Amino acid sequence: MPYRSATDAFIQGARALAPLAPGVVPFGLVTGVTAIDLGMTPATAIGMTLLFYSGSAQMAALELMRHGVLPVAILFTALIINLRFVMYSATLAPHMHHLPRRGRWSLAYLLSDQSFALCSLKLANGELGRYAYHYYAGTAVAMWLAWQLSVAAGVGLGAGIPASWQLGFAIPLSFLALLVPAVRNLPSLGAAIVGGVLAVVAIGLPYNLGLVLASLGGIATGLLLEGAKGRAALARREAP
Repeated sequence: MPYRSATDAFIQGARALAPLAPGVVPFGLVTGVTAIDLGMTPATAIGMTLLFYSGSAQMAALELMRHGVLPVAILFTALIINLRFVMYSATLAPHMHHLPRRGRWSLAYLLSDQSFALCSLKLANGELGRYAYHYYAGTAVAMWLAWQLSVAAGVGLGAGIPASWQLGFAIPLSFLALLVPAVRNLPSLGAAIVGGVLAVVAIGLPYNLGLVLASLGGIATGLLLEGAKGRAALARREAP
């Protein structure tokens, strides 16, 4: 849709993100509570959240810290979980390459699953036009605020959230809401199926290694299917 100005595009981006924000609130609360439960000070917990800005990796790191895993293993796990952002960045880069370096750095820091899901298809279709950056920034800033405020609330509440609330259920639901619309072709479907199957099969592995194995398996499957798809397309073009 056409936007009247950069401000209008920013506001529309924030509005598009608003329905997804409640899905991260329980996730952020659990993350904040877990950090305090592990003995972190509020300042350290908030600082970790500002530095990380990756809910899944942060939660995995906290869970590994709870079990006394070596720091190098925690770092490796976080890097593996965040590999998806490399693919996200590669998808968005052609539409943002004209921006100054400072602008690209801020976009990279603010990148999230939700912002990517909202913007990638619109960018590919040329729907956002000249204000693509501002629309993306609206989604990204809104998600950043929702996450930071949620974690801060969890830090403030500490262990005061009753276990009966069962906030953890919102974590898989929020990712499921992003996964389903993102499955648009065979490579993404294959990656989702293989990653899901491996996550279930390897759930009993120690140190949360099942998540690492599922991530690697899903990424490898997606890349293999994408390569096969490209080779098939090339063969069709070269056929007489």
